[in-house]
Amino acid sequence: MKVLAIVPNVYNKAPGQRHRIEQWQPWLAEQGITIDYASFESRALSEIIHQRGKYLQKIWHVVGGMLRRIQLATRIAEYDLIYIFRESALIGPAWFERWAKMRRRPMVFDFDDAVWVNVRSPANGWLSTLKMPGKTRTSCRLAAHVMAGSPYLAEYAWRVNPATTIVPSTVELNTYTMQPSTSASVPVIGWTGSFSTVPYLDSIKPVFQDLIKSERFRLRVIGPSGYSVPGVEVEVVPWSPKSEADDLRPLDIGLMPIIDSEFSRGKCAMKALQYMALGIPPVVSPVGVNSEIVQDGVNGFLASTPEEWKAKLTLLLRDRELRLRLGAAARRTVEANYSAAIQSKRVFDIFTAATSKARKA
Repeated sequence: MKVLAIVPNVYNKAPGQRHRIEQWQPWLAEQGITIDYASFESRALSEIIHQRGKYLQKIWHVVGGMLRRIQLATRIAEYDLIYIFRESALIGPAWFERWAKMRRRPMVFDFDDAVWVNVRSPANGWLSTLKMPGKTRTSCRLAAHVMAGSPYLAEYAWRVNPATTIVPSTVELNTYTMQPSTSASVPVIGWTGSFSTVPYLDSIKPVFQDLIKSERFRLRVIGPSGYSVPGVEVEVVPWSPKSEADDLRPLDIGLMPIIDSEFSRGKCAMKALQYMALGIPPVVSPVGVNSEIVQDGVNGFLASTPEEWKAKLTLLLRDRELRLRLGAAARRTVEANYSAAIQSKRVFDIFTAATSKARKA
């Protein structure tokens, strides 16, 4: 089977893309599936897309991306299946998806965020209004099959396409291995993310400042540069796909705070799953799929209010054995349901069914 993967980002760059189609590719290849990637972003656009301003440069590169999509549209007959992750283009309607349907190419649409919600980017301002997020509904309707990263996302897709399957984002367990536990003199609380998710971490800054009055800990932040919390020792580590797992290993506790909103309810708990795969107990907001993956007091903790965040973090900071017990249970959760090996088999079945149905038609 020859698959054309229409993706927004350059290869090995964006977390959502990396923990879905890119991570499943090795297992699919073993079953005879070849994947050609076609990213909308060029490397030049990827470098500046999240920087403030530079609108003329961004527009120039976006136009280039649209031209590449038009050229690609003439070649889709070369492929057995079209896989689209989130959207075919960063701006505009779902014209490529409509073209694939007209050309009778079976299409699998995959999304791991509430991309139908219009979120104004702080880096791109008015350019965000050109995204036309309503095209998500069109993509769901036109697809031969929809893969949704969580039940919340699947509910949206089911309204227009009953051929929808929940396929969670996954962790590559051959990379995310558990290591023998070491007892650090000062426990490390950690978080990984990007500029767009920093406001979630900011929401519990007061918790850190209150917690440091009674507990010893260090805060390790992976991703955004220059992060600080007055009164708290913060270690900032640049994010790198090559060292991602190793950068997380020093953590004793992993954090995933979320501000409850229509958009954030669609998140697929990727941060929590990364911590859990390494045997690190997570403390997460009970928003969206978080409360399904994390069982409070079993494989991690749920926390809603500042008081709950402080109480749960205090428990873990004071009790190393509790951290080890919850961390081991967290690893078992990922092994059972969220490994790339398990979910890639389901993706293979979806791809096969979509192409088989198209051949019969």
